[in-house]
Amino acid sequence: MAKLILSMDGLVLKEIPLNKERTSIGRKPHNDIQIDNLAISGEHAVIVAILNDAFLEDLNSTNGTYVNGQSVKKHVLKDNDVVELGKYRLKFLKDAPDMSASNTFEKAFVSAPEAAALGASPRAHTETMVGFAADASVTSEWKAPIDAAPSSVGEPMGVVQIISGRNAGRELDLSKSLTTLGKPGVQVAVITRRPHGYFITHVEGDSFPVLNGKQLDAQAHLLGDHDVIEIAGVKMEFYLRTPASGA
Repeated sequence: MAKLILSMDGLVLKEIPLNKERTSIGRKPHNDIQIDNLAISGEHAVIVAILNDAFLEDLNSTNGTYVNGQSVKKHVLKDNDVVELGKYRLKFLKDAPDMSASNTFEKAFVSAPEAAALGASPRAHTETMVGFAADASVTSEWKAPIDAAPSSVGEPMGVVQIISGRNAGRELDLSKSLTTLGKPGVQVAVITRRPHGYFITHVEGDSFPVLNGKQLDAQAHLLGDHDVIEIAGVKMEFYLRTPASGA
């Protein structure tokens, strides 16, 4: 499990495991990590943890959030990154070994004309990223395997089908542990595959994805068969596909 080491002036104050999907940081008492210092905003920043990845977002704090000396608004945390909030430091330690050749969410999109039908890549590994360009075209990326776990025989497979834009009709099998949907810098969400279903969680963007006409909040939401999701202006339908018997 990933964790944070809180320190000030070189003195370690606390070790915080990232055992929640959303960990808030700020001066007010309701935060998961409360730092009672006037340099820290009431709600200063938040860390969203999805599987082995963690996303840091500054919540329009007065004095800003820095990672390794650089001001950030949104940042994918890497092992040993140091988050700086005033005089306080939060060192991010990623316990689980990272076997991928590069960071899971490194942006290296291919253009829609070059991408095969969604999910048809010969390198369909554990983690899949699907992005929507400004014209609502679809791009996709497959990363190196980390902990691929094929579905059990006979278990329904989650699928998303694009139902708006010029890519309407395209489908993506949610066979991986984590699938990222959206347009970086605009709106990004992830669908995680868990033993008890598929869950969608907001990751990036000022506005949250819409599920069946209602805007989601910061928590993970269980997806139901034929739910309609809207992310970055693109509508898609989630459904469960039962494997054909006798194959």
